[in-house]
Amino acid sequence: EVQFVESGGGLVQAGGSLRLSCTRSGVSFNNYDIAWFRQAPGKQREGVSCIGVSVGRTYYADSVKGRFSISSDNAKTAVYLQMNNLKPEDTAVYYCVFSDCADYLRPGVTPLYRGWGQGTQVTVSS
Repeated sequence: EVQFVESGGGLVQAGGSLRLSCTRSGVSFNNYDIAWFRQAPGKQREGVSCIGVSVGRTYYADSVKGRFSISSDNAKTAVYLQMNNLKPEDTAVYYCVFSDCADYLRPGVTPLYRGWGQGTQVTVSS
């Protein structure tokens, strides 16, 4: 089965910005909720942000509210996570998956289907 492809990660200094991209070949995300999760070393994976692609409604974890912005492209085939004012505690592997925006912050939640992809590493230096 084909998971999502995440890209755009990298090494950045605190206060910097990165834009993550999430695509899945040949698939429109319309009518789906897509969520970004992250997992730092030694920590449980956690929900970061979610978007109801068809209606454009967005949701954010408190830890990233005001700094991160989730969006989708007009073709509904890519979802982005713009991350500004990055902090060392944002360091993690970031994943995007099919999700439920009403549930994505629940600890231990799993993707609705297709599972976890490879993710993209974000490292923020102090």
